[in-house]
Amino acid sequence: MIRLLVTLALLLPLPVAAQNLANQLFGAKPAPSAQNPMPVGSYARGCGAGMVELPETGPGWQAMRLSRERNFGQPEMIEYIRDLSQEAQRIGWAGLYIGDISQPRGGPMTSGHASHQIGLDADIWMLPPRRLNLSRVDREKISSIPVRSADQRSVTANWTPSHQALLRAAASDDRVDRIFVAAAVKLEICKTATKKDKGWLQKIRPVAGHDTHFHVRLKCPKGAKLCQTQSPTVVELSNGGNGCDETLTWWVTDYLNPPKTSTKKPKAEDGPRKKRPREFTMADLPTQCAAVLSSD
Repeated sequence: MIRLLVTLALLLPLPVAAQNLANQLFGAKPAPSAQNPMPVGSYARGCGAGMVELPETGPGWQAMRLSRERNFGQPEMIEYIRDLSQEAQRIGWAGLYIGDISQPRGGPMTSGHASHQIGLDADIWMLPPRRLNLSRVDREKISSIPVRSADQRSVTANWTPSHQALLRAAASDDRVDRIFVAAAVKLEICKTATKKDKGWLQKIRPVAGHDTHFHVRLKCPKGAKLCQTQSPTVVELSNGGNGCDETLTWWVTDYLNPPKTSTKKPKAEDGPRKKRPREFTMADLPTQCAAVLSSD
C-alpha cells in the first residue's frame, strides 16, 4: 500500500514552486548577456539580450532602489533617459529620479511588475529631485509623492505645471510608444488640451497604480526583429483623437464603481486561470530567451 502511494505521488505533476520559474532564473543573473542588444518577445512576456546598465548617478538623474538591480535597459532606453533628464532640467527640475527599468537580462521579475521584461519600460518618479547626490542608503529610504487623490478622481496639490511639461516632453519623443499615468493625471491635462496636443497626448494612457510615477514604454527599435509591438496602438485606443473621451472617463466611473456582476461560478468551458508572469517557466517565454539566460 505504501509503495502504491509513493508511486502515485511520483506521477503527480510538480507544484509550480518546485519548477524552474523564469523569474527566479532571470532574477539570479547579476549581469547582462554577452550578446548584441535585442528586446525579445513582448513587454510582459520576454527577455532582453545585450542590455546596458544605467549609471547609478549621472548629470541629470539618479537610479533609485539600487538593491533591486533593475537599472538595466536596451541602449535606446538608456539614451532616452539621458535625453529626458536634460529636458527635465530645461523645465526647471534638478533632474530625474529613475525607478525600475529591467533586470540585467530582463525577463519576469521576482516581485512587482508584470511588464518591464525586454528593457523598453522605465518608471520615472513624480518627485522632483532636490539634489542628485543621494547615497545608496538614501535611495532605499526616500519615496516618491502621490499626484493622484485617494478617491482616484483628481490630482493632489503635488501636481504642478512642471509635471505636465515633463510629461509633454516625455511623450513628444518619437521613440515613445505610450506612457502610463493615473487616470486623474490625464483628466487634469485634458482640461487645457488643444488640437495641437493630439500627437503627444494620445500617448498618455490611463492605468491603475501609477499615482507616484509615470511609466514610459518605448517602441520596438528599428531592426529589432524579435521584439513584439504592442497592440492596439494608441491611435486606435484614442479613436484617432487625443484620448480625452469616454474611454478616459471610464476610469473614474465604471472602473471605480463597477456594475454588479453575477455571482455564478464560471463555466468549465471558460478555461483555466491565465498564468501570471511570476508563474512563467522558460517554456512560456520566447525560445531565444534560453540563449539570453545561458550566455556568458
